Amino acid sequence: MLRPPPRPHRHDVLIALAGLFGGLFLWALGLHTRIAAPSVPVEAADAWVLLPLGATAGAELLRRSWTGWALAIGTVALVADQFTAGSLATVIMYTDLVYAAVLYGPPARARRLPAATGLVTVAVTLALLAWFRQPQALLVGLVVGVISFAPATTGAMLRNHREAAAAARLRAEQTALLAEMDRVQAVTDERARMARELHDLVAGHLSAIAIHSTAALSLDDEDTSRRALGVIRENSVAGLAEMRRLIEVLRAEDADTPSVAPTLDGLGALVEQARANGLEVRRFTPPPPDPPPPAPVGLAAYRIVQESLTNALKHGAPGPVDAVLGRTEGALTVRVVSPLGAEAGPPPRVPGSGAGLVGMRERAELLGGSFSAGPVGGAGPGGERRWEVRAVLPLGEAPGGPRGTISGQADDDLGDTRER
Repeated sequence: MLRPPPRPHRHDVLIALAGLFGGLFLWALGLHTRIAAPSVPVEAADAWVLLPLGATAGAELLRRSWTGWALAIGTVALVADQFTAGSLATVIMYTDLVYAAVLYGPPARARRLPAATGLVTVAVTLALLAWFRQPQALLVGLVVGVISFAPATTGAMLRNHREAAAAARLRAEQTALLAEMDRVQAVTDERARMARELHDLVAGHLSAIAIHSTAALSLDDEDTSRRALGVIRENSVAGLAEMRRLIEVLRAEDADTPSVAPTLDGLGALVEQARANGLEVRRFTPPPPDPPPPAPVGLAAYRIVQESLTNALKHGAPGPVDAVLGRTEGALTVRVVSPLGAEAGPPPRVPGSGAGLVGMRERAELLGGSFSAGPVGGAGPGGERRWEVRAVLPLGEAPGGPRGTISGQADDDLGDTRER
């Protein structure tokens, strides 16, 4: 069952009306493409010309929606028009139907119709030339080509142009979307990087300031209070210097200017600062100096040790802290162990938000390594539970590379852990 055709486009209605009224005007003036039809009186031929004209005008209403039916109706009307006096308006509207069938029809029809009309043009020309054996038959073939092949070829060229323009527009939209996604991702990554840097730069100093200020307020000994205030001042000055350095890097107009980032050579000074802040660092083992690790690996290892010592100062129980760095096959390992204390013990000396663990994990994963943190049992004297931070940073893997072997090795060495 055929569905009813959709409502004609307003441009199609205008084309149909223009063709119909143009044909009526030519009929009223007595202008026809033929003087008389064979075996038909002139008066009858003059009246019958209106039927193909009306059918072709009605087919124009379907030129966009039902292109196949429109072309079939127009073809029948054009053949019927040849048995009448003929109307130029019918012929012109038929060329538009051929053009619309290629432009708005299915892709298969758009590919086949130009070739089919070309073959019809050649076949009609050769048949008339063989039948009449006169050069004038070539003119008839030319007229057939103008009526069928020329509009089909024009429609095919315009359709190809529209499809190419639509594909180019789609590619431009996809490129713009990808660029926007890259921009958003770059902004997100930069904000995460700045958050990690700010946290690592400020957290240790502010934690020491908070702890020693609390001690200074709770003690009556003037000498102890002065020492605590001295530590507070040193950490305040150091924190301001680190913040000033980061702000200068962010304000630098030359984006290619390298920033002074900490390296593994500064771990000794970092450990001494932690000791000055009151942390008992019992054992510190720096990595082998040769060959030096890549700069991103060195920076990540430095920040992980820094944040681990800060967490030990903020949350750990009194006791010795071990910081050990070493090399395995193609990787740099970082291991910091600190006293955990009783699970039901006093609250941490300085509250934390958990951003430190998140930042350390992100640094390790960005390098394609692994990170774990959690309590371990029997690691210290007397079998008390201790908190262990362990990171494995590959020295040769590209960021985002495979991490399965490294993670498995770290898990085997660490044992059962949970996030602090």
